[in-house]
Amino acid sequence: MTDYPHGDRRESLPEDLKALSQSIDRAALARRGQSINLLALLRLLEQQHRDIRETLFRDALPDNRQHLYALLRDIEVSGGWPYIQRMKLKALLANVPDLDLDNLFPTTMPTIEEDLFPGEEK
Repeated sequence: MTDYPHGDRRESLPEDLKALSQSIDRAALARRGQSINLLALLRLLEQQHRDIRETLFRDALPDNRQHLYALLRDIEVSGGWPYIQRMKLKALLANVPDLDLDNLFPTTMPTIEEDLFPGEEK
């Protein structure tokens, strides 16, 4: 089983964000092994991310070159743009026993001659 959380991500956070991070960790750990409940938590975090980005963050975007430079510099120095990565379907299916992923997801694409609709003949 994977350890949780990965490293200490709270070192340089203000106290209120440290507390928020700890609350999220507790919520996740309370749902360990419960895929549906963890998915609900991930959806909530994604929605919060979207809400903040589309309202408060957009309203706070720089209105002059100095502020724009400061924002871009922070993005460059502090780890880039925040992004919520979605799990790839292959990774989701990797835990299903007796599932042949190579047949489900072939590495090569069929040629135009091989790509037929069901029931269609050459």
